[in-house]
Amino acid sequence: MHKFKEDLEKVLESRKKVRDVIDIDGEVIEDLPIKRNDRFRGQVTIMYGCNNFCSYCIVPYVRGRERSRKPEKILEEIRDLANKGYKEITLLGQNVNSYDGGNGYKFSNLLRDACKIDGIEKIRFVSPHPKDFSDDVIDAICENEKISRIIHLPLQAGNSRVLKVMNRKYSKEQYLELVEKIKSKIPDVVFSTDIIVGFPGETDEEFEDTLDVVRKVNFEQIFMFIYSRRVGTPADKMENQVPEEVKHKRFDKLKELYDNSVSENNKKYVGTVQKILVDGKSKNNDSVLTGRTDTNKVVNFEGDDELIGQIIDVFIDSEHRWYLKGKILNSNQKNVVDLK
Repeated sequence: MHKFKEDLEKVLESRKKVRDVIDIDGEVIEDLPIKRNDRFRGQVTIMYGCNNFCSYCIVPYVRGRERSRKPEKILEEIRDLANKGYKEITLLGQNVNSYDGGNGYKFSNLLRDACKIDGIEKIRFVSPHPKDFSDDVIDAICENEKISRIIHLPLQAGNSRVLKVMNRKYSKEQYLELVEKIKSKIPDVVFSTDIIVGFPGETDEEFEDTLDVVRKVNFEQIFMFIYSRRVGTPADKMENQVPEEVKHKRFDKLKELYDNSVSENNKKYVGTVQKILVDGKSKNNDSVLTGRTDTNKVVNFEGDDELIGQIIDVFIDSEHRWYLKGKILNSNQKNVVDLK
């Protein structure tokens, strides 16, 4: 994109086609203008590319190998967002916990430094890779309340053989051990995940392992995908493709399992006080405000428009499957609820 303006000017002057081939493994270009659609939540890219070469994924072939932005540039962007009134940031990368800022500066260092920036109240990150989720990152989350207690931990599949063919470099058992380690250090943590249904060669019995992991972890959110072939990836060339009707049956089974857990998970919020960043008016009812909990649950409540963009305390009084309903508390009410 940094060359687009220059190439466009050449075309306008010469009225001839311009070809410009850029090495996708090249340098990181900084200071490009960013158009943001949200006034209070900002996304900050910390690295580009990927080195993992999962057998179903085209990303390393089209975006190149991993290259990280300099930490000072990332922190400068976060400070700028804070100065503009942003309250929440999400750090982005294909595998954020592979971040390498140089001279031993790792992702955990970046998390800790981002937490020191005044004005930023909540920090999220996607996506980490389970095989690289190190103890220092777990410690950084544990030590800093600004870092969200919902961790996105992509599973993709729950069977160890399928994971090996996917080239994920961890087993079902290692994934579950990591979840338990994180839970032991961060008791209030919850998890979201990605799951691919119907990867080539996956049997009904192997799919049951995925359902088993879902039951054991009790994910707060699941992003479900039916496997689709990507030309240029090893999985696309595998001969044992799963029939579409089988994929859809398994998808429906996973969805049913998850749907049945949603209301039960929501019940733990009822009767609690949640800090909510007020996003604006509800899309379905413009007389109601909406925001999200730290764990990314949608909360609807009545309130004045002047609260938009602020972080407020909301008492959750009911759950409605895909959202929670609450009431704004003043400081005195909050003390009463906390005493309970």
